[in-house]
Formats: sequence, C-alpha cells, structure tokens
Amino acid sequence: MTGFELGAKARAAGYRLQAQDSIGSTNAEALSAAAGGDPGGLWVVARQQTAGRGRRGRPWSSPHGNLAASLLLLPDADPSVSATLGFVAGVALSRALATVLPKGLVRIGIDGADAADGSGRVALKWPNDVLADGAKLAGILLEAGKAADGRQAVVVGIGINVVAAPEGLPYPATSIAALGVSRTAEQVFEVLSDTWVEAFALWNEGSGVAAVLEQWRGAAAGIGAPVAVTQDGQTVRGIFETIDEAGRLIVRANDNRRIAITAGDVHFGATASARS
Repeated sequence: MTGFELGAKARAAGYRLQAQDSIGSTNAEALSAAAGGDPGGLWVVARQQTAGRGRRGRPWSSPHGNLAASLLLLPDADPSVSATLGFVAGVALSRALATVLPKGLVRIGIDGADAADGSGRVALKWPNDVLADGAKLAGILLEAGKAADGRQAVVVGIGINVVAAPEGLPYPATSIAALGVSRTAEQVFEVLSDTWVEAFALWNEGSGVAAVLEQWRGAAAGIGAPVAVTQDGQTVRGIFETIDEAGRLIVRANDNRRIAITAGDVHFGATASARS
C-alpha cells in the first residue's frame, strides 16, 4: 500500500490512480499505458523517481518523499491547443499550493508580489516552473505520444519538492519542508488531483484557453519587469510584457521590438537587466 488517494472531486470525475513508492519515470509509465490502450484519465504517482527528466531531456532527480505525478490524457483538441495544458497544470499547482501552505507563509498570486522573481510569494515562472520565495519548488513537463488507436496522447508531468530540493542545481531550489511546513507527498497529491479537475474544466477541451491563461497571468512572476530569455545560445533581453493567447512569452526587447518566444530559459533580476 502506498497511501496515495485521489481527492473527492477527482474520484467523482472518473480519474484513476496507479501509485508506487519508487519508479523510473512517471511520464514514461504513463506514455507506456497510452500505447497499451489505456483510455486516459490515469494518474501515475510515486514518492521517488530514479530516471526522471525535465525540459529538453535534462535529467531530473527526485529524492524519496517528494511527489512525482503524471496524468495521461487523450484530449480531443489540436496538438497546438493541447500544448496549453501546461498552463492548466500551472493553475492547478498554484491553487493546490494555496491550500497546502498555511495562509500568510507566502502569498499566492501577483497581488502579493515583492519582487519580479517571485520572492515573498508563490509564483508561476514561464513556461513550466513554480517558485516560492524566488526558488524552484515545482516543475511541469508535457510530453506527447500515441494512444493504441492512433489518437494523440498527452502526459502532464508534475514534480513537487515536498521534503527536499535536489542538490547541485545551477539555480536556487526549495521544498515545502524548507518553507517550514510538514506535508507528505500523499497529502499534496490528494489536493492537486482536485485542483486539476477545476482547472481542466476551465480549459474545457481547449475552448477555455483564454480563461486559463488569464488565471495563469494572475499568478505569474515577472510581468512588467526586466527579463532575459536564452535559447540555443542566443539571449533576448527586455521587458516581460505578457503571455499571449497562444501561451507565448511576449518580450518588449531593448531595441523596442515586440518578440514572441515559444521556448527558452528565463532569467529575472540582474541577469535580465545586463546588456549584451
């Protein structure tokens, strides 16, 4: 017995659960389930990942006691629309953390901003991170595959540092425990499974993308502040204006061009303000 359970809303919505203590990769397991004929709506969760990965295939370790969770979906939407499910996950995570963390510990959302990098609050960092006091607390990874019948399969992978943050990272990271809060991976997942139901209903098979992005912006780090985005060795610096209707980051560059960015590593603060 792992102790993981779906929340009441998730159970009522028909989601299913496959839980393990330790696993290689919850995303890989969910993609395998899709190829094997799973109809979707399956959460694969574990307290530890031994072969997890992040964006662009980067390795991502998950110490025992953290939460690794992947949701298999077979969305009836164009792949470009399905790509916005990462923002659904961000909204669900923001709502879950607002429930899990004691009120007043860190503020949730843009109204509580103390700094562009999210210091002093929980904030969503484009495209797929969640920050607490400016340090990475959680990450999201979307992966696409094929269902057994040839339909599009999307796996929404979510990793939350519950008891410890990975060491040796090139950026600051934190955990729920480091914030002084005692929670288990099971407790966090139960809440997350229910907040996902709410956010996914807002997405509504892609017709509610605008509403999801509006909520995402409300919890975002850095809007209106200097930002630097690096991709393939090239860096764009300017002001983070907004997220557009397709989920792209819009930067007003230092030469006043308005640039839409689909992927890249985002930096705030002194790094963002530096001139090339």
